[in-house]
Amino acid sequence: MWSQIADELGASFSVVPASLAFTRLLVAVFLCAIVGLERELQGKPAGLRTHILVGIAACLFVLVGQELSAISFGDTGEQRHDPLRMIEAVTAGVAFLAAGVIFTSGGQVQNLTTGASLWLCGAIGLGCGAGSIAVSAMATAIVVTVLFVLGQIERKFDTGNRG
Repeated sequence: MWSQIADELGASFSVVPASLAFTRLLVAVFLCAIVGLERELQGKPAGLRTHILVGIAACLFVLVGQELSAISFGDTGEQRHDPLRMIEAVTAGVAFLAAGVIFTSGGQVQNLTTGASLWLCGAIGLGCGAGSIAVSAMATAIVVTVLFVLGQIERKFDTGNRG
């Protein structure tokens, strides 16, 4: 029984080796944690854990999609593997989640920036899952800089934009 379990676990990584998949997932956790921490420190409703979960989910969708592409679903002309569908599914799902944190109170839209940062963490996770770790890290650095620096500017000039 244990050998069957070991065989099943070992055979499930035909496209992306387990160590590489684990690395990509961990990088998604780390990068999305950076964005989530900034939101957490600002006291926003979607913080560290939510951003990490969005990034892991997006990364996992790509990894599973890559693995599914290696499974035979018919003859060569019958297979349909479209990486854009994975991106569309993740962006639609995360957009729905992000919309849940955005609300209107007293005629003011609240948490729009947090919704956008969740959507962005979906993209970071997709990038990590696809192996584009450098681009994902660059995007994370830019986003955290934008969130922090522009947040400071908004507070200084009290623009009322408190995403």
